[in-house]
Amino acid sequence: MAFEGLSEKLEGVFRRLRLRGKLKESDIKEVMREVRLALLEADVNYKVAKDFVAAVSEKAVGAEVLESLTPAQQVIKIVRDEMTALMGTENVRVRFSSKLPTILMMCGLQGSGKTTHCAKLAKYFKSQGRRPLLVACDVYRPAAIRQLQVVGEQVGVPVFEMGQIDPVTIAKKAISRARDHGDDIVILDTAGRLHIDEELMQELARIKEEVGPHEILLVVDAMTGQDAVNVAKSFDERLGISGVILTKLDGDTRGGAALSVRAVTGKPIKFIGMGERLDQLEPFYPDRMASRILGMGDVMTLIEKAQEAVDEKEAEKLAQKMRRNTLTLTDLLDQMKQLQGMGPLGQVLGMIPGVKVKDEDAARGERELKRMEAIIFSMTKAEREKPSIIDPKRKRRIAAGSGTRVEDVNRVLRQFNEMQKMMKQFNTKKGRAQLERMGRGFGV
Repeated sequence: MAFEGLSEKLEGVFRRLRLRGKLKESDIKEVMREVRLALLEADVNYKVAKDFVAAVSEKAVGAEVLESLTPAQQVIKIVRDEMTALMGTENVRVRFSSKLPTILMMCGLQGSGKTTHCAKLAKYFKSQGRRPLLVACDVYRPAAIRQLQVVGEQVGVPVFEMGQIDPVTIAKKAISRARDHGDDIVILDTAGRLHIDEELMQELARIKEEVGPHEILLVVDAMTGQDAVNVAKSFDERLGISGVILTKLDGDTRGGAALSVRAVTGKPIKFIGMGERLDQLEPFYPDRMASRILGMGDVMTLIEKAQEAVDEKEAEKLAQKMRRNTLTLTDLLDQMKQLQGMGPLGQVLGMIPGVKVKDEDAARGERELKRMEAIIFSMTKAEREKPSIIDPKRKRRIAAGSGTRVEDVNRVLRQFNEMQKMMKQFNTKKGRAQLERMGRGFGV
């Protein structure tokens, strides 16, 4: 997962800090050296890491910190605040034009995920009730137009293309088409290269001059570390980008690009790509990302994902069934689908404060969910509604149908029985009182 190496190193540093109780200035200096080393190993820009450590050190050696009852917590808070400031303090949204359509010009090198993220962005805006139009301005890369058409079809957004002619002409015609058809956002998928060259920059500059995009968004691959920051700097100097979309943050990236790009270019990260699926695009919130890096979770994003995945009416029906203790395996299957709709299991669990999930454990959990899903799908409707009728013969049939073993079927049934017992326990007066105490503990 993204930032896993950096998070583990910083957590180790702060764990030792908490054990020391009262802190001296020499303790702060020692800790800051380790923090600086962790940042550099995460491929954070050298000057950015140096300035970050200097800013934290200056605030951390103040009397209010060193003389406080919990100096370690004060230092960690300062680190979190400075890390948030480093990445931009607040979420910077796309600016929409008062005169339709709003034109977004997407640019980046080949392999950064530009075309895919054009579709992700279109899906994101469509979910907000807008009418995006994708435009194929990459007329050089083999199959680029077809790729945009495929992903456009997957997200249900129209794609405008005119073949391999001048990209400026395509962009102009697309904007006229958008005005005629009421499309309020035009997303231009421009050409990329394997590296930055003069020909590419001149073409992008022509499109900018002729079309006048309201936003120029650069798509950069977080896996490339400091190269991503250098690319962003080069594009900004030539085009004047308005923001960055950082992709592949779900991969084995060290995190340096996310921490450095704003400080080096002065331009905000507006979105992050968290997976290959076309719905795995998130607005970038610096404070939430800082919390993730420091192992504090990301409750707000978790809540937002849950609100998107869970249907309110279905949730109320489920709550009523839980109160009556009439849950079925069909209900369990529905809950599993909603959980999967929130994203990869490792990402979802990683947003819960204090929960640490290794990649291999998350993968094992994903496999277990799929196995459980296959087993329930292999049951008849009657078996799902009343699992008590499942005898050894039925178990063998279910196992054969799902490609699993009878032991796996038994485990699913046992887990379901344990869940029913738990629901029954919480429906007692004592159980409800326990739930209320838990709720108060979470501020409910």
